[in-house]
Amino acid sequence: MIYFHTDQDYFECHEVLEEHWKNEGMKGNLWPGLIQIAVALYHQRRGNMNGAKRMITSGIEKLYTEKTALIALGVEIEPFFHVVEDRKREIEQQKKFQPISLPLTSELLRVCLLKTAKTESGWCINHNPGENIVHKHRLRDRTSVIEERKKQKLHKKRFD
Repeated sequence: MIYFHTDQDYFECHEVLEEHWKNEGMKGNLWPGLIQIAVALYHQRRGNMNGAKRMITSGIEKLYTEKTALIALGVEIEPFFHVVEDRKREIEQQKKFQPISLPLTSELLRVCLLKTAKTESGWCINHNPGENIVHKHRLRDRTSVIEERKKQKLHKKRFD
């Protein structure tokens, strides 16, 4: 929630959620659904409306099956679905990206504010995140990913 709301760093939000989901071996649609919402916003901000539409549609569908888990996480359920459904319509209408704030319970918001040392009025205000956040997937160091792919290809060739 902190990456999502403070810097609107949706790529990093997706990375952190995905790592948490995979490392914890969690089942269900909660984490994949939240990941897809973050990816949808990342795509929309970059102008990839087709990718944004696919991701937000899939994310919403997944999260409708996880209402209890969303509530337990600290998400205000009805306002949450109102916000993401509105965003889906905006994406379908090819509207320009604007940051959104997900409705959180006061307890989850309090924890996030403590971790960021921000006030509620400063929680979701970064409307100009900069190129390093907007195009993060192109600017990151992918050396380890490339090396792992090479290693897997060599391994596969040996057993082919």
